[in-house]
Amino acid sequence: MRYVVSACLAGQACRYDGGSNPCPTVIRLVEEGRAVPACPEGLAALPIPRPPCEQVGGRVLSRDGQDLSEDFLRGARLALREALEQGCVAAILKSRSPSCGFGLIYDGTFSRRLCTGEGVWARLLREASIKLYSEESLPPELGEEKKKQL
Repeated sequence: MRYVVSACLAGQACRYDGGSNPCPTVIRLVEEGRAVPACPEGLAALPIPRPPCEQVGGRVLSRDGQDLSEDFLRGARLALREALEQGCVAAILKSRSPSCGFGLIYDGTFSRRLCTGEGVWARLLREASIKLYSEESLPPELGEEKKKQL
C-alpha cells in the first residue's frame, strides 16, 4: 500500500513553529519508498515560522486574526493532487491539525481544547476515498510489520 503522509511526521521542519513531529513508522515508510510526504501549508507557500492557525466557524484563522482559509484550501488541493498522482490510497496525518486532523481538531479558541471536526486536507482526502490514519492510530498492517521485525 502506498501512503501520503504529513511531512512533519516524516521529520520535515514544516510546522507553524518551524519544528516537526517525527514518527519513526512514517519516517521508515518514506525511507522505504512506500510513502510520500506532503505539507499543504508548505505547498501554499505559507511562511515558516508563522502564527498558529485553527478552524473557526468553517474558516481557518491565525491567532492574530488573519483569514488563511483560501491558502489552506489551495495547499490542500495541491497536496491531494500529489497524493493521487503518486498512487496513494491511504494517508497518515498529523492529528488535531487544521489541515490534517480528523475526528478531533483544535476548537478555534487557541486554548488547546478539542472539538469534533476535520482539517481541510483531511476532508479532501476523505472525499477522494483515501483511507485516513493518524500517528496516534496507525494502520493495523503496520503494527503487524513491526511485530514481524522483532
